[in-house]
Amino acid sequence: MFKKVLIANRGEIALRVIRACRELGIQTVAVYSEADRESLHVRFADDDVCIGPPPSRLSYLRIPAIIAAAEITGADAIHPGYGFLAENAGFADACANSNITFIGPTAEQIRQMGDKASARRLAQELNIPVVPGSPGPVENPAEALAIAEEIGFPVIIKAAAGGGGKGMRVAHDADAFMQAFGLARNEALAAFGNAEVYVEKFLERPRHIEIQLMGDQFGNLMHLGERDCSIQRRHQKLIEEAPSPGLPPEVRTRMGESAVRAAKHIKYLGAGTIEFLYENGCFYFMEMNTRVQVEHPVTEMVTSCDIVKEQIRVAAGEPLSIKLYGDQLRGHAIECRVNAEDPSRNFQPAPGTITAYHPPGGPGVRVDTHVYAGYTVPPYYDSLLAKVIVHGNTREEALARMSQALDSFIVEGVPTTIPFLKSVIHHPAFVAGQVDTKFLEREPGLLKPAQ
Repeated sequence: MFKKVLIANRGEIALRVIRACRELGIQTVAVYSEADRESLHVRFADDDVCIGPPPSRLSYLRIPAIIAAAEITGADAIHPGYGFLAENAGFADACANSNITFIGPTAEQIRQMGDKASARRLAQELNIPVVPGSPGPVENPAEALAIAEEIGFPVIIKAAAGGGGKGMRVAHDADAFMQAFGLARNEALAAFGNAEVYVEKFLERPRHIEIQLMGDQFGNLMHLGERDCSIQRRHQKLIEEAPSPGLPPEVRTRMGESAVRAAKHIKYLGAGTIEFLYENGCFYFMEMNTRVQVEHPVTEMVTSCDIVKEQIRVAAGEPLSIKLYGDQLRGHAIECRVNAEDPSRNFQPAPGTITAYHPPGGPGVRVDTHVYAGYTVPPYYDSLLAKVIVHGNTREEALARMSQALDSFIVEGVPTTIPFLKSVIHHPAFVAGQVDTKFLEREPGLLKPAQ
């Protein structure tokens, strides 16, 4: 087992990794920017190193600074969390070249599955359904338009190296396609340093369902069931739950088997997630995330598996400590992401100082957060403040617990998305489990601040 793990991240995920390491008897190192000097992950780690000024590109994205911090503190492993460098194959290579274990998949696995076009080709080779689209990246606009017309509008243009909704544009006809194609390429280049895009059929009302995977160095690979992440705004997930309501058992089985087949093919190591779109009884491979997900707690609640501890164990060369294949799930779990955003200003990020903070509690209620009364939310990073996760014996009980949790969650000093989340979970369609990724587009009233 490792002696000391450096967490190459910030916020709630850094605290989550610190807690897992403490339970395993491992010392931790926090890295932080000048803006995060007073953050809790710095306080609770055994050691800490400032790696630069507030902008991410000068701190959390600086690979040499993070490697140097690991070397001077004697860390023998690095956990990347999610975001920042978590899916950066160059960072995994840099760790290996410095004899530091990267807690995640191999650099080659990140390259194979991190590129959406490459992952799509692999899925096709394994006879896993994919959404109709171009066989790979398309550079020529005229060629791309011809593919779009063959598929049939509407289509979506996606960054090959993308994620988080960046570098994605929808075109509903040929006239709009050329502009959307150019905009997607420009966004992809600005966000990822790679302008490659591909074209895909745009599904009108799909559900977003993902399968949680975990593999070790001994060829063992399991899936821990699915999560439904259909409540989204601008391609950003807002509410997740497990299991997915209304997913037919036979589809659930085939989807899990497909995810395992893809991961086994590349001998996947560590935690990863394969994402699918589901519509009208059919599912389609979308992409793989080669890291732990923001929404991993909902799976932990229904499996009693500590995904972060399992990540650390398998990276240290140990076999999987449990064996699950989407079965043995316990009850129902729901997660709501609470962001420092102002609904009255089109959900713009709202940095500032939190003047009062009181998290919810009670049976089956978990809050993953890094904030406290007096904490200043910086303007440089993601606006996520906390994740409220609830578990119930049934979905109805979980919904009741989430309602109570959001009602009793006090955050003052900055506007938050709590009122918006309360409106969504009480909406009749959500209560009935009848939602899809376009739900909020059809219900614009939910995006307006309560009067």
